[in-house]
Amino acid sequence: MKLEIKNLKKSFEKKEVLKDINFTFEEGKIYGLLGRNGAGKTTLFNCLNEDLDIDSGEFYLVDKEKREIESNDIGYVLSTPVVPEFLTGREFLKFFIDINKDNIKDLKSIDEYFDLVKLDKDDRDKLMKDYSHGMKNKVQMLVYIIASPKVLLLDEPLTSFDVVVAEEMKELLKSIKKDHILIFSTHIMELALDLCDEIVVLNNGVLEHVDNNNLTNKQFKNKIIDILKGEEDA
Repeated sequence: MKLEIKNLKKSFEKKEVLKDINFTFEEGKIYGLLGRNGAGKTTLFNCLNEDLDIDSGEFYLVDKEKREIESNDIGYVLSTPVVPEFLTGREFLKFFIDINKDNIKDLKSIDEYFDLVKLDKDDRDKLMKDYSHGMKNKVQMLVYIIASPKVLLLDEPLTSFDVVVAEEMKELLKSIKKDHILIFSTHIMELALDLCDEIVVLNNGVLEHVDNNNLTNKQFKNKIIDILKGEEDA
């Protein structure tokens, strides 16, 4: 499975945010999408999730043959989680499973799903209005893990977690990557290098793959920084 983007462009009034995006994302990899604040990472995700109309270009899935992306092909984990705070975590998960059960593979019990993200047993029956930002983020991520979309867009999903929980969530993402295309947006280079198989930089409206062949870790970091500095100088 591949996600192919061809000549994608998006402007807001006179500002061209995405100038000419061309890239192929492959199943089984976690891609780190790096870029300075305001580079257009979230705009790209909103276009792929069809929350924004693109100005031109196209994107589609390729699995033996080219096909259009359907609504259940893409999951979008927002940096600021949105959950129904009037429900408990258990009620929300039960509701989500009930309406999607015909499309869920390897259906597990609710507590088994909670165990995946290590949500404390004492918190599972609390109203989500009393959840911390990190707990809400866990529930949001869990919903998309259950739904198992082909493409998972992750917009700064680990910034609200403490060090221990962030490590747990990184291991969880690594465990599911085999059957998915994971694109992980962040402005923290060390996080991307630790988690991701490939690094792409959104620089001056264009996506650029950063090849680390025959480079030391320091050389690789310097190469990324040089690309990001180029956006500032452009």
